[in-house]
Amino acid sequence: MSKKRNRNIIIGVIVAIIVVAIGWFSFGPKPNNQKSSNHVVTVGIVSETKPKQDIWKHVAATAKKKYGVTVKIKNFTDYTQPNKAVKNGDIDLNAFQHYAFLDAWNKSNHGGVVAIGRTEINPIRLYSKKYHKLSDLPDGATIAVPNDASNESRALFVLKNAGLITLPKGKKLPTVADIVKNPKKLKVKEVAADQCGRVIDSVDAAVINNDFARPAGLGKKQTIFVEPVNKDSLKWVNIICARKGEEKKKDYLAVVKAYQTEETKRLDKKYYGDMQKTAWDIKF
Repeated sequence: MSKKRNRNIIIGVIVAIIVVAIGWFSFGPKPNNQKSSNHVVTVGIVSETKPKQDIWKHVAATAKKKYGVTVKIKNFTDYTQPNKAVKNGDIDLNAFQHYAFLDAWNKSNHGGVVAIGRTEINPIRLYSKKYHKLSDLPDGATIAVPNDASNESRALFVLKNAGLITLPKGKKLPTVADIVKNPKKLKVKEVAADQCGRVIDSVDAAVINNDFARPAGLGKKQTIFVEPVNKDSLKWVNIICARKGEEKKKDYLAVVKAYQTEETKRLDKKYYGDMQKTAWDIKF
């Protein structure tokens, strides 16, 4: 009877140990690679180019290794979709726009999206096929600029920084009508952004976004002025954005940290050269 009782006690102790062990592995502290298995952040971008994909692969690897966050990339085909997707909660973050674009979108869509970190800036250029340097531009020269609000104002700031025109102080998105001084009596011609590269042969010069300059065969040889990175260009810095009210989420900020690394700088320089600059540590 005593042996049977001892056996039951031993069996009971073994069962208890097994139960505790199961509880520990189910609810106790988890290894780092399991700790954040549910920490998934979806980032929307508007690009399927290899450089952009490679940079985000590096970001995803860093976020996983250092912060236990899994980054998933969702590609969009145009600029009208990613902010709406963030605001609606379809994705967590997006990385495709600059401050000026975000401000304009929020005004038109009753807000809802906020910037949580800087990525890069893509300085745009004043190109000419007729003249080799800025000082060669004659009085009365015709210069093409994009006609949409965001890009037009940026192009005018390029002309302002080139010393060609003067703009009113404090005006965030100036138009051609806002030009205060135009000593060379330049004729500023407004055309669709995607047409600026196509009209380069019929004007003296044109301010052209990088996306449209390359297809038009424009490069350093045709560049007569490069947009400087200064306080005027802060609004053109690209950013990572989140839904308003969620900008302090730890996992989202981890993605920003994973982006803002020396390796990202190296890849950026490798793929874009001087056409793009990382901007998170630039002082404006």
